[in-house]
Amino acid sequence: MKIKPLADNIFVVPLEESKTKSGIVIPETVDKERPQRGKVVFVGPGRIDENGKRIPVEVKKGDIVLFKKYAPDEIKVEGKEYLVIKAEDILAILEE
Repeated sequence: MKIKPLADNIFVVPLEESKTKSGIVIPETVDKERPQRGKVVFVGPGRIDENGKRIPVEVKKGDIVLFKKYAPDEIKVEGKEYLVIKAEDILAILEE
């Protein structure tokens, strides 16, 4: 199944940290907080403003993004979990 987001919806695969910055490994049994980083996998074409003009989304497939902790909706498509985020809830693109 191919996913084609509408408007300014962005599908992200969450990137979870399995170890702390100091190198301590966190076991899977520990209650984890919601992720705030993810890799963009699908991007909508952008929202339409009140004049009917399309406003493109600033992120693209493959970008690693930082987003608001409680902004995304969690969905499952064909057994794979995604976070769906509005473009306005993405705070930054992380670059190496």
